[in-house]
Amino acid sequence: MTRRRAAWSGTISPVNASTGTPLPATTSRAVIDLDAIAHNAHVLAAVGGVPWMAVVKADAYGHGLAPVAITCLRAGATWLGVAQLAEALHLRALLDAAGVARPAHHPDSVPTSERPRLLCWLMPVLTPEQAAAPGSVLRAALAAGIDLSVSTRAQLDAIAAAARAESAAAGVPARIHLKVDTGMSRGGAAAADLPALAAAAKAAEDEGTVAVVALWSHLSRAEELGSGSTAKHLSRFLEAERTVAEAGLNPRLRHLAATAGLLWHPDARLDLVRIGIGLYGLSPDPAVANSAALDLVPAMRLEAPLTQVKRIPAGQAVSYGGTWRAPTDRWLGLVPLGYGDGVPRAASNGGPVAVGGIRSAIVGRVCMDQVVIDLGPATTPEGAPLDPPAAAGDVAVLWGAPDAVIPAADEWAQVCSTINYEIVTRLGERVPRVYLGRDAARISSLHDQEPRA
Repeated sequence: MTRRRAAWSGTISPVNASTGTPLPATTSRAVIDLDAIAHNAHVLAAVGGVPWMAVVKADAYGHGLAPVAITCLRAGATWLGVAQLAEALHLRALLDAAGVARPAHHPDSVPTSERPRLLCWLMPVLTPEQAAAPGSVLRAALAAGIDLSVSTRAQLDAIAAAARAESAAAGVPARIHLKVDTGMSRGGAAAADLPALAAAAKAAEDEGTVAVVALWSHLSRAEELGSGSTAKHLSRFLEAERTVAEAGLNPRLRHLAATAGLLWHPDARLDLVRIGIGLYGLSPDPAVANSAALDLVPAMRLEAPLTQVKRIPAGQAVSYGGTWRAPTDRWLGLVPLGYGDGVPRAASNGGPVAVGGIRSAIVGRVCMDQVVIDLGPATTPEGAPLDPPAAAGDVAVLWGAPDAVIPAADEWAQVCSTINYEIVTRLGERVPRVYLGRDAARISSLHDQEPRA
């Protein structure tokens, strides 16, 4: 499955998605291609072959919570997943205010009869009394119809107390997903604790306080194809399923696989897959298969116009600490992006940048608000002057859908000794998101919008 990438030359007048006002010519921006996200969703859903959840936590991995969520719903997602309750409540309010409901049979169909299903998996530490108190975040989550993850008896007791307090208003039980630890050693009930938790959940279900709708877990090494780890995870998950059944519970959904699991471990797809990093056009592990090999299109392009081009003499030090010196007379460009925007300081002396049709790189240390890039020699070996290959106002691209010049987020991850997830997700709030795609004008106005009462 292939698609034509949306063109972006840097010459259109970008608009702030939050305010609708034009951005200054010197403003950095992250251009988000919503059509690329829809394309990636269709590719991965076809591989998975089962219903799928769009994971939009952390502001949709830095791409914009509401625009990405709506794009995924239109692409066929039957669930949305976030980590934190504040983000879940914010997203629910945005979707309700926009009149967005759960998609039905056709990817473009958005009926108004049912809210999208939304799962949140990090629970606050609350006593039952705190959870039941008026205005508690758990009561707000239940009133908003948000599914909640349960790993411990304390979490179950708090949710059940909130559900009892909400019962007069909501009249429906709290929907919970029991999470088991299958080898991540992070969240989830340990095997020794699961029987008691399942029995308590069954008692709460019989009371009408909760409905156990799913059993789930996380894979820890799904990108390591020869490790045998995923097979062990799956075996432990199936054992947990038997334990839950022995307690009298019959959750209708089982979900274990995220992007790496759905791509490379068919047995782990179960009833639902959670698509995260792949939605954004990035591979869970480029060493196994990169974006192009998976037919995924990176959706974020980080760019900023050069604010200055200058010549420096051979031997001149650049940026704080003088960690780079010009080997010859050089042309330098100044890019108004820095670690205050989420550009990793680890990209000092190496972060790749494309500008003026050439590949450049950051020289010197990454500063809070800007970086310096090397545009090449200012003279020939014989000493004749050379014109700079770029000028102030030319657009510098730090990462995007890669080609012969434009770097990929994967390259940035390699330079910074990290993963592509971190490169895009850490992008700061002061970098405006600008949206491209068929529905961009209609959808992008929701980005960073406060929920209406």
